[in-house]
Amino acid sequence: EVQLEESGGGLVQPGGSLRLSCAASGFIFDANAIGWFRQAPGKEEREEVSCISTRSGFTYKSDSAKGRFSISSDSDKNTVYLQMNSLKPEDTAVYYCASCKGCSGYGCYGYEFTSRDHGTQVTVSS
Repeated sequence: EVQLEESGGGLVQPGGSLRLSCAASGFIFDANAIGWFRQAPGKEEREEVSCISTRSGFTYKSDSAKGRFSISSDSDKNTVYLQMNSLKPEDTAVYYCASCKGCSGYGCYGYEFTSRDHGTQVTVSS
């Protein structure tokens, strides 16, 4: 069973930085892709932020993430990171990671959130 565990969220002032982690287990890490999504307060849908192919290193970033966020993976630790810089209040959301069948120029496809699905809260506020 695929298990993903998010961590690294917190309260940060506008302009600050956070690094989120997504620790994966239960599948072949290097043969998949991982995507980061977020769900803002009051919104029902999760918005994709970024994804990475853990095999090829190909990455995708949404328009809201370009220039501020970067995604990376560490296969030794089976972990994908989302480095978020220049945070804005509109980045406030619960951030989730998902396993993807692949990551393309259009984002994560064939994605699935795991049963744990707790997410990590990011709050950007002064």
